[in-house]
Amino acid sequence: MSTEYAVSLEADDLSRLLQLASPLLPVGAYAYSQGLEWAIEAKTISDALSTASWVADVIEIYLCKFELPVLWRMRKAWDKKDIDALKYWNSYYCAGRDTAEARAETLQMGYSLVRLLDDIDLDTESLMLLERFVPVSFPLAYACATSVWHIPAHSTLHAYLWSWAENQVSAAMKTVPLGQVAGQRMLLEIGAKIPAAVKIACALPDEELSNFAPGLSIAGCQHETQYSRLFRS
Repeated sequence: MSTEYAVSLEADDLSRLLQLASPLLPVGAYAYSQGLEWAIEAKTISDALSTASWVADVIEIYLCKFELPVLWRMRKAWDKKDIDALKYWNSYYCAGRDTAEARAETLQMGYSLVRLLDDIDLDTESLMLLERFVPVSFPLAYACATSVWHIPAHSTLHAYLWSWAENQVSAAMKTVPLGQVAGQRMLLEIGAKIPAAVKIACALPDEELSNFAPGLSIAGCQHETQYSRLFRS
C-alpha cells in the first residue's frame, strides 16, 4: 500500500499549521501523558525501546482506528458547516474517551483552544458556531481552526498526530527518563510512519471505528489512583 498523499501548503498555511502543532500552543497538552506515566510506574515502559513500542501500539490500535478517523470526519463536517454531523462526531468522540482523566483532558484542551482562537480573532462566524457546542472536544476545535485556515485535511491529521507523538516522547523523556538524543531518534522513527497512519485513518469506514484498546484504558484507569505522578492523565 502506498503511504503517500498529495499535500500542497502555501507559506502562510504552513506557518498556521506549525503554530497548531507547536508544543508552545497554550492548550495544556504538556500536562498529560495519556496513561504513559502509569506504564512507566508499572515497568511496562523502562527504556527507549519499550517507549517506542508503546507509542507505536497506541497509534496503530487506538489513534488510527478512533481518534484520527473522528478528526477526519469533524474536519469534513466543518468544511460543509454540517451541524448535525459535528454534533454527532463530537458526542461520539467524547463518549469514546473511556476514563475520567481522558474525558477531562479533551474537554480542558478543547476549552483552552476555543479561548485561544477567540483571543487571536478566528473567523467570527466559525467561532460563534464552535461555541454553541457543549462540551467542545479538542479535535472539534482543532478541526474548526484548520478548516477556517484552509489547511488541507490530510495535513491536519498529520500535524495532530505529530503533536501527540511529540508530547508522548516528551513525557517519556521526563519520567523514564530518556536523553534528548533517544527522544529525537524516536521522533524520527515515528515521523516516518505518520503518512501511513493518516492514510489508514482517512480510509476507515464508519462501521470499523473502534476505541477498543484495553491496555491503554487500563493504564488510564490506574493512573487515576497512582500515588505519585507528574501528569494529569
